Amino acid sequence: MNFPEDLKYTDSHEWLKIEGDVATIGVTDYAQGELGDVVFIDIPEARAVTAGEAFGSIEAVKTVSDIIAPLAGTITEINPELEASPETVNSDPYGAGWMVKMTIDNQDELASLLDVNQYKELIGK
Repeated sequence: MNFPEDLKYTDSHEWLKIEGDVATIGVTDYAQGELGDVVFIDIPEARAVTAGEAFGSIEAVKTVSDIIAPLAGTITEINPELEASPETVNSDPYGAGWMVKMTIDNQDELASLLDVNQYKELIGK
């Protein structure tokens, strides 16, 4: 299982790559493994979101789960490749399987995110 050290994580199993005031967000390798084969990603539109709000869903053979906004901000881009190839989340969760990019409203919220060691502890790895 892969846990890039340069990313931030959430207790709802999203990862974030922070570049200035932009965050790229996806689901972790652990999460995609627990979900199983991803068959559909539903992120309706680019829009403003609040931290903790569900902004979409990920459907796998086993279940459907919400995708939670880890920070307040505005979704500016939705990965267009996931519509035709949602299984990319399984094969490359930290690369081509990213889900959205968003601008961050409040940099102070970054303090609520987990580092790689805290995330590993959360999932027992």
